Amino acid sequence: MEREGVSTMAAMDAVNWLTEEEQRLWRSFLTVNSLLQERLDRDLRRRNGLTLVEYGILVHLFEAEGRRMRMRTLAETVLVSKSRLSHQVARLERDGYVRREDCVEDRRGFWAVLTDKGAEVLRAAAPGHVAQVREYLFGRLTDEQTAQLRDILAVLERGLRDPTAH
Repeated sequence: MEREGVSTMAAMDAVNWLTEEEQRLWRSFLTVNSLLQERLDRDLRRRNGLTLVEYGILVHLFEAEGRRMRMRTLAETVLVSKSRLSHQVARLERDGYVRREDCVEDRRGFWAVLTDKGAEVLRAAAPGHVAQVREYLFGRLTDEQTAQLRDILAVLERGLRDPTAH
């Protein structure tokens, strides 16, 4: 039994723990990320009856060629599981904002297609959402800080999407 405790302690000693400053920064990052998403989600729900994820789905469909995307591609784009996307699209479909179409090329797949009503609700929601993003994020940063944040996020995203990238 003691032997297991010794090996566990040795393993813990081998961990490259975060410094106090890194720990504070990490926790601050998590807090800011959660607060920002929560506020934007709350504002969209109150003003437009959409969740932040649903808004993102509508935006990506609006910007896609033919205002449609394969469900699998859409899930990857909005960074949600296929099952969560299916649930969100079902709600948007029920509200008349999106419709699903069979994929002729692949009978197992479906297209998510933005309807005219979906484009209208997106156009109505976008100005308020953009104003909130500006207020909560860009309005609090200088141009220099915005450029630094852009560069930092690009490095992090590249590393997360391609772990071999440095």
